[in-house]
Amino acid sequence: MGIPTLYTRELYESYTRQGYWTEQTIADLWDINGQRFPDREAVVDSGTRLTWSEGVTWINRMALGLLELGLKKDELVILQLPNSVELVLLRVACEKAGLLGLPALRTFRHTEMEHIIEHSRAAAVVVLPEFRGFNYREMYRDIQPKFPFLKHIIYAGVNPPADSLSIKNMVGSPLESKYPGDYLASKKTPWNEFSLVLHTSGTTGLPRLSEYPVCSNVYLGRATAERLGLTPDDIVFTISPAGLGPSMPCHLAAPVAGSKIVMQEHFTAGEALKVIEKEKVTVLGAVPAQLAMLSAVLAVKKYDTSSLKVIRVTGSPLAYHVGKEAEERLGAPIIQSYGSVDFSGVGSGLPQESMDARLLTAGYPNPGNEIKLVDEAGNEVPEGEVGEILGRGPTAVSGYYRDKEDTGKTWENGWCHMGDLGKFDSAGRLMIVGRKKEMIIRGGQNIYPAEIEALLVTHPSISAAAVVPYPDAVMGEKACAFVALEPRRNITFEEMVAFLKEKDIAPFKIPERLEIISALPMVADGQKVDKKLLAQHLAGKLKAS
Repeated sequence: MGIPTLYTRELYESYTRQGYWTEQTIADLWDINGQRFPDREAVVDSGTRLTWSEGVTWINRMALGLLELGLKKDELVILQLPNSVELVLLRVACEKAGLLGLPALRTFRHTEMEHIIEHSRAAAVVVLPEFRGFNYREMYRDIQPKFPFLKHIIYAGVNPPADSLSIKNMVGSPLESKYPGDYLASKKTPWNEFSLVLHTSGTTGLPRLSEYPVCSNVYLGRATAERLGLTPDDIVFTISPAGLGPSMPCHLAAPVAGSKIVMQEHFTAGEALKVIEKEKVTVLGAVPAQLAMLSAVLAVKKYDTSSLKVIRVTGSPLAYHVGKEAEERLGAPIIQSYGSVDFSGVGSGLPQESMDARLLTAGYPNPGNEIKLVDEAGNEVPEGEVGEILGRGPTAVSGYYRDKEDTGKTWENGWCHMGDLGKFDSAGRLMIVGRKKEMIIRGGQNIYPAEIEALLVTHPSISAAAVVPYPDAVMGEKACAFVALEPRRNITFEEMVAFLKEKDIAPFKIPERLEIISALPMVADGQKVDKKLLAQHLAGKLKAS
């Protein structure tokens, strides 16, 4: 059922009374824009361009098509698709049909997808037959027989297999003529339930699934639109995996403002810059690694990015020098947003603030959201000190889907344990220090890898850095720095130590080992470094020596 696990009557009453939650749904926003801006472009990818009215027709037909398959309220549909018009509209179609939509990373394979299907008990999957050399049709031929409840594989794209269920056929038929005008109004997910389920990136194991209630989604879209200053004239572009945080402005904020949505199916920096130039993009959502790649291309080739008015970065910490360089080359202020799949949209920076405020902090909580920093005993830490980040508020998700045990571990008395360490600056902006699980304890002293990584990437020879622990008989743990180098550059261990000493940090924080690597491995979502893999690599080297 789509009943939020953690939301209580008192919570609904409090947040509706304060004006954060309303009875409006994302599907309502599309219907409103279909009436207000019927002929204005709403959503675009490399092969499709739809107006708001065309988008609403598409959503309605897809919702009816899913229901005609016999799918029942709150059955779950997995959307394993790249960034595309179809993915944007399918999320809304699921809400309108009273179904649960679960966007899954297109890079997930048998292991991850079987885990998600088994845990979610998905009734249907929407997928391309093939994309970028991988045959999804064959994968699901292997997977489907293992799960009797997985009734339908539906194919997206312009060339679905001839013998298959396809979105193309569903939206090409005037299904709305068979039903009364108010039919879907009786089917759609109500504002106080959830219709969206998102998975974690799997950095600590197989993905977990979070519930995203309609009311918190609409409020997050509204709060983000206000922070970004969105209007119907804006063009919002996402280049990150479409189920996760960096793409949120496209799915939630753009419909609030009536802004145009632009999707890129597969990210390359050069192609993204071409899209920005062609579509006159005004708002860009990205992860730090993508921002660095865009900046690198602009260093050698000119693109017109003058239309950009703000760039929103999330997913992992942004190194100051990377942000500064990208901001100068792209010509728009960068703000950082903080949140996770467990608690989306905690807060963000403000475009009008200084560069240091925007690049060194994650800004302020969204209105209604609360953050507190606690020590190991759960006590709030003194001002200016580092503590574990706990959050609660109207953008919070409502627990893990079909997993009350893990829900109870992450949420405590209404507070979500974010798993991050942070501190507040003098203006009340949140500074992310690092992941709690990644903290290295060397001889009883705490080392926060993100702090050291942010310093290492300011060295002219280092393009990327990750700090991981390794065991030591005396100190318990020591730190090793993995670094990727700029072309034709090098760095020695002694040079790294001398460089960090110049930064006036405590000596115990300086890594005691350096590993040079061609590129840092990333987890499946492409947003975070796979430190687990680096630690395994280091363990192998230590054992061999």
